[in-house]
Amino acid sequence: MTHGEDVAAIEQAMVAIRRSQARRALARLSRERGGREELPDAVFELLDAVDTATARGSAPTVTEAAAALGVDQPRASRLTAQALEAGLLRRAADQADGRRSLLLLTPEGRAALDGIHAFRQRVIAEATAAWPQEDRAALARLLTRFVGDFAAVTDPRG
Repeated sequence: MTHGEDVAAIEQAMVAIRRSQARRALARLSRERGGREELPDAVFELLDAVDTATARGSAPTVTEAAAALGVDQPRASRLTAQALEAGLLRRAADQADGRRSLLLLTPEGRAALDGIHAFRQRVIAEATAAWPQEDRAALARLLTRFVGDFAAVTDPRG
């Protein structure tokens, strides 16, 4: 393949992944296999966003979670309310600014998120079961590198 053909193939793969996500293919598969709670998929995306922000050293506010999810603040507030009601998140006062309320995973939220991650990993393992280990390792290395480099080009936050 030429450089242009490689780039086009990557772009088409990204489109296919985006379409799969838009159709919520993993969420549907999880429901079909009996592994999902009856909360909107977006609540679990919120848990992922909270977990990612916290892992980077800063629990998010609802507004910051909205930005991470690419939704407006009222939508993020509704998702947060559902997660709070389900016991998956809790609010905590920001020690640096008492006016800010931070979102934190509860133990139940951590367990739910761990279950989602385990399910996703099982699906990936199933999809790559016939692959040589070297191919899985190469995909992991290159995809991780690509995501980081892509974010460096496209993420205005840095």
